[in-house]
Amino acid sequence: MFKALGRFFTKIKEGLTKTRKLIGGALRALIGLGRTIDQTFLDELEGTLLAADIGVAKTEEILTELKRRYKAGEVAKGEDLLAFLKQSLRAELQAPDQELAWAAKGTPTVVLVVGVNGAGKTTTIGKLAARYKQQGKSVLIAAGDTYRAAAIEQLGIWAQRAGVEIIKSQQGGDAAAVAFDAVAAAQARGHDLVIIDTAGRLHNKEHLMRELEKLRRVIQKRLPEAPHETLLILDATAGQNAVQQAKIFKDAMGVTGLVLTKLDGTAKGGAALTIRRELGLPVRFIGVGEQIDDLQPFDPDAFVNAIFGDE
Repeated sequence: MFKALGRFFTKIKEGLTKTRKLIGGALRALIGLGRTIDQTFLDELEGTLLAADIGVAKTEEILTELKRRYKAGEVAKGEDLLAFLKQSLRAELQAPDQELAWAAKGTPTVVLVVGVNGAGKTTTIGKLAARYKQQGKSVLIAAGDTYRAAAIEQLGIWAQRAGVEIIKSQQGGDAAAVAFDAVAAAQARGHDLVIIDTAGRLHNKEHLMRELEKLRRVIQKRLPEAPHETLLILDATAGQNAVQQAKIFKDAMGVTGLVLTKLDGTAKGGAALTIRRELGLPVRFIGVGEQIDDLQPFDPDAFVNAIFGDE
C-alpha cells in the first residue's frame, strides 16, 4: 500500500514540475531574501501567482489577507507566508472526497464524458477504463463521437490497452443509438461501469448542445437515473479559454465534475484553482502524463504539496 501511495505522490509531483518551478521556486527565492512584506514584495508575489494562472480574484484575496495578517503580526517570516499560501490554496480546492458517484449495486454506473475536441477526452476515457478495470470493475466504453473516424479508432486502441469492451458504429452513425446500445449491453452483461464518449465540436455550439441533450434523453429511456456522472474534460493549458468552455457545457449538460488534462505540459497549474473557483465544480481527476496510469484522482493536499515541492 505504501509503495502505491509513493507512486501516487511521485506521479503528481513529477507532473507538476513546471508549475512547481514557477510558483515554488519563485516564492522560495522571494522569501529567502529576508525581506519585509512591503509593496514591492507584494507586487512580485502578485506577478508570481498570476503567472501560474491562480486568477485575479484569488490573487487579490490572498494579497489582502496577507497584508491583514502581516499587520496583525500573524505572518512575520517566510515560513509563515508559505504556510498561509498553502492553507489558502487547499481551502479553495477542497471538495467531496469522491472519484465517481456510483449507481446502486446491480445497476451499471453510466459516465458521460464531454469536452471540446483536443482537450483529451479519448485518452482520459482510456485511462479511466484502465483504472477501474485494475480495481476489478467490469468496464464498457461507448464510442459516441461518431463524427470523427479518428476518435472511434483511437478509442478502440485505448479499449484494447485497458482490456475492456467497446461499443461503436461507423463514422457518421447515430451517437445516441451507440449510447443506448452501450447501456443496454451493460445491463445485459452485468458491467459495473459504462463510459460514453461524445462529440466536441464547439464551433457549432447550438447543434452540439442539442445533440448532447438528445443523447442524454435517449440514455434515460433505458436507465432513467443515468448518467450518474457527467465529466467535463478541460485542457489545463487553455487557461481562461477552458473556463469559458466549461461554462457552456455546465449550463447545457449538468456537469458534475471536472478532469484537468495536460497539467504536465504547463507552468500554469494554478488553472485548477481558477476553474474550481469560477465553476463551483469538483475536480475529480488530473492528467499528469501520457502513460495509461497518469490519470490521478485529485487530492488538494497532494496537489498543493507538489506545487510547493513538499514531500
